[in-house]
Amino acid sequence: MTPPKIGTVMWPMQSWPDAGELWRRAEDLGFRHAWVYDHIAWRGTTPWYDAYTTLAAAAAVTSRVRIGTLVTSPNFRHPVPTAHAIKTIDHVSGGRLAIGIGSGGTRRASDAGVLGGDDWTPGERASRFAEWVGLLDRLLREPETTFEGEYYTAREVVLEPGCVQRPRVPFVIAGNGPRGMRLAARHGAGWVTSGRPEGGTAQETVRSRLEALDAACEAEGREIEDRILLTGFSGEPWLDSTGSFDDLAGRYAELGVTEIVLHWPRPGSPFDADMKVFESIAEKYGTGPGEGR
Repeated sequence: MTPPKIGTVMWPMQSWPDAGELWRRAEDLGFRHAWVYDHIAWRGTTPWYDAYTTLAAAAAVTSRVRIGTLVTSPNFRHPVPTAHAIKTIDHVSGGRLAIGIGSGGTRRASDAGVLGGDDWTPGERASRFAEWVGLLDRLLREPETTFEGEYYTAREVVLEPGCVQRPRVPFVIAGNGPRGMRLAARHGAGWVTSGRPEGGTAQETVRSRLEALDAACEAEGREIEDRILLTGFSGEPWLDSTGSFDDLAGRYAELGVTEIVLHWPRPGSPFDADMKVFESIAEKYGTGPGEGR
């Protein structure tokens, strides 16, 4: 059994250059990837800086760690300018960017509804998500894109020379329902879940979702190698000790999880943790300086 690789969620709450020092620290600790939530605000937290601008700056001060959003959504982003930013950051980073994509939250305290208009029904949200991902895929693959959809339009959009990574920047899809699973199987290089329990334990929930993902991949004739667990939402003691992490990481690896993402400890929040434990886990499971990602 191969131990899961690890990443971390960075909080876009510090201005530069202080934030840059944390991104360099994440790279030095050996995290395979470092992510940022893509919101206008998150649960009322302030300050909260823009994800794509943050990633461009992070790309400029790091050289090995992979970076990305976890996740971008249609809540306030249109695929056309989003694709343009993705292509640019992929070039700035030298091909280290991945884009996590989700259907978007429904909390007003974050960014649901910030553009005004009627609230989206669950069906509309899922349909927007599918159309958004499909159009973003085309924009990043094709030299010129014209598209007329139910929700989004693109007219003679040129994004040459395209991404550094070919055929495009990899997508990591967050989708737990049938439509989201199909979307992940069709477009994703990776899939991510929070493991928040649904009527059972977190591990039972993840097992069930992985089985559904396998079925969706079989139907699409594709395989998703990166199966990512975003921790911090299931009540499990991931950062209580290195031994606790070892135990949980082993259990989830047996289920088929290949990547585990920890939140950078944030004092005064539910994501606070002993920094020494956090660092020891990174040093044990991460890759050393100069090693491949």
